[in-house]
Amino acid sequence: MTDTAAAPGGWRELFGREYARATIVLAGGVALYAINEFITMSLLPSVVSDIGGARLYAWVTTVYLVASVIAATTVGPVLTRFGPRQSYLGALISFAAGTAVCTLAPTMTVLLAGRVVQGLAGGVLAGLGYAVISAALPEHLWARASAVVSAMWGVGTLVGPASGGLFAQFGLWRWGFGLILLLAVLMALLVPVALPAHGGSSGPRAGIPVRSLALLGAAALFVSVAAIPRSLAVTIVLLALAGLLVMVFLVVDRGAAARVLPRKTFQPGPLKWIYLTMGLLMAATMGDMYAPLFGQRLGDLPPAAAGFLGAALSVGWVFAEIRSAAITDRRTAARVVAVAPLVMAAGLGLAALAQYDGAGPGLVAVWAIALGISGAGIGAAWPHLCVWAMGADDEPGEQAIAAAAINTVQLMCAAFGAGMAGVLVNLYATPDAPAARLLFAVFAGLAAIGWFASSRAGGHQPV
Repeated sequence: MTDTAAAPGGWRELFGREYARATIVLAGGVALYAINEFITMSLLPSVVSDIGGARLYAWVTTVYLVASVIAATTVGPVLTRFGPRQSYLGALISFAAGTAVCTLAPTMTVLLAGRVVQGLAGGVLAGLGYAVISAALPEHLWARASAVVSAMWGVGTLVGPASGGLFAQFGLWRWGFGLILLLAVLMALLVPVALPAHGGSSGPRAGIPVRSLALLGAAALFVSVAAIPRSLAVTIVLLALAGLLVMVFLVVDRGAAARVLPRKTFQPGPLKWIYLTMGLLMAATMGDMYAPLFGQRLGDLPPAAAGFLGAALSVGWVFAEIRSAAITDRRTAARVVAVAPLVMAAGLGLAALAQYDGAGPGLVAVWAIALGISGAGIGAAWPHLCVWAMGADDEPGEQAIAAAAINTVQLMCAAFGAGMAGVLVNLYATPDAPAARLLFAVFAGLAAIGWFASSRAGGHQPV
């Protein structure tokens, strides 16, 4: 494993003349994906009012998520074959094309087609954000670059709903997609002068992991569809099938020539614990998706204020991530990562205890603080987990796969977390205080389980 204390760099170097453009492109691709995801949620009511298709409402998100997970499995082979510059250009041009279809869509069916293209291109973009770091930047900047890239999810959580709500307020939903289209085109113009044509792509060319792709895509589909039925039994069956498919994926991927996960994931060493820690922490954040709903129902907050309550976790994530990325001593970083799940568990547990009907401003403030604490847990660990994953294997071709797998793990576990959150809330007829307490308590337990993996992710304990 690479020692992150070697040749430490600073924020000034990362955003200096030599690396600023590369940093903007790497972070911008993830920001495009995240903003597009959240802005669409805000625009959908206006879209349905204009072009119809209410019965396909849920599928606007479903097809995007499934396409993203499928595409995320191809990032390693794409980067190996085409290099950073061509990979980014292809993804951005495809993303812009899908966005243009959404912007001009006359019917919901056409919009769904555009969302599929957006999802495929966006999954590659989000994965390249991590995978190209090792090719575009020196190793001593990896932790800070990883922090900036993953902080874009927090930016998307804030900018997406706000801008989408503004466009929807004035009935200009097409302009919302038009803004995303403009940003994608501007980003594509920057790529040729920001990224190297080659790098991170040495070694034999890898094929597309077709079997692994099909298994993960099917698992993502089952998870996404699980939130649609009103029958609890059907939902549980769908989630169980998704879990089974993921287990089959691990078996298939281990022996495949073209893989999603690097070989060292299945060998003695910390890499499997790194990915498992990432997955558990990411899944535990998805309880936050119901924070705005509970804010309105339990705290009687207006929609705008409830939306900012939901952003509290992202604020904690971004703040802690920027601070933690400055840690260059490996032992200190390992201690931070080890305790991170317990910090998340404490924040989510506090949120569970604060859920009451008719909550006043004081309790709402406790919710916000609790969610901020939970976000700080994952934010403190994330940049180091990313660096460890990227530096865990220097075999030709494997480093790109290891970096790309970060995004695959993130997207897949977020999907499972969202499905689990939906199941827990749907146990109750209405999303009231008992539902909120159960949701946050279960996710606090999920985060706490992550300690078993996080305490081994630093590589100091036997596996």
